[in-house]
Amino acid sequence: SAARIVMMPFPDVGRWDESPIAGQLSLNERAWRICEPYLEDPEAHGIAMTSCGGATLIDAGIASPGGLSAGVMLAKACTCGLMQIDLVPATVGAMGLPSVSVSTSRPLEACMAAQYAGWRILLDGYFAMGSGPMRAAAGNEALYEEIGCTESPARALGVLETSTIPTEAVVATVAEACGVPTECLRLLMAPTASLAGGVQVVARSVETAMHKLHELKFDLRRIVAGYGSAPVPPVACSDMAAIGRTNDAVLYGGRCTLYVKGDDASVEAVIDRVPASASPDYGEPFSAIFARYDHDFYRIDPNLFSPASVTMQNVDTGSTWHVGRIDHEVLATSFSA
Repeated sequence: SAARIVMMPFPDVGRWDESPIAGQLSLNERAWRICEPYLEDPEAHGIAMTSCGGATLIDAGIASPGGLSAGVMLAKACTCGLMQIDLVPATVGAMGLPSVSVSTSRPLEACMAAQYAGWRILLDGYFAMGSGPMRAAAGNEALYEEIGCTESPARALGVLETSTIPTEAVVATVAEACGVPTECLRLLMAPTASLAGGVQVVARSVETAMHKLHELKFDLRRIVAGYGSAPVPPVACSDMAAIGRTNDAVLYGGRCTLYVKGDDASVEAVIDRVPASASPDYGEPFSAIFARYDHDFYRIDPNLFSPASVTMQNVDTGSTWHVGRIDHEVLATSFSA
């Protein structure tokens, strides 16, 4: 008989508030606690804490140097401690680079309820892409109508991909959406063009595959575990250039293995469309694709956004599928430009 992966419940280590999983910490409380060891010695991790409108802001690359350790903190906070995140060796051409290796046995909560950058924060000229469990507190995305996982935490945490410190008005708007006082809001920030920002973006190899499957109408509740990796690109000279390199890291260098349960036929119906190579826009560095569409994300084929190499294994039947491949040529072009 086929081996099965069983999702074991996390130990009941106490509760801060109500959680979708009875007897467990909320996603926001988990993320809040993940940050504590880093905040005990912020200088060692290249981060700095400030206050804005009562909220705590943690700068991991805007005015502070940030770094690889800060990037791991951002990725762990984004996934609420429900994802193991490690830096491991990788090579792109002749370059030796770190790669972000991720694994989770709670992929729905870690990746879709928390990590997915589904909150576009736009107010009075300020813009940031919002990730992390504050999204589950706000619950203002259609995605939550399908996956559930919303919560009403006593305190909330989010990660902002931005090069600008938020204003008091932004902080107040986010806190109100999350249903918490500003004093109970913690926001972590880093630009895309930073070491920490690069790490937290390319830590999304599993998340991007799951989002692609969601777009293909695959039931995400069937995914019981995930493993992935993607190389950390060299820091770019601007956020626009960094968007190109970080996307390339996943689209052309990302690997993902998803463990699913249920029937084989429904996997076979979607598997060929999961990797980035299933898109007609695939094949050149993202910066070139982006420019071709006048830097309008919404004109790019959404099927492009997925890891380069995808494996799916059915833990009920023992069947395994693999599609896609790593494109070292495009990576080398992107990373050395």
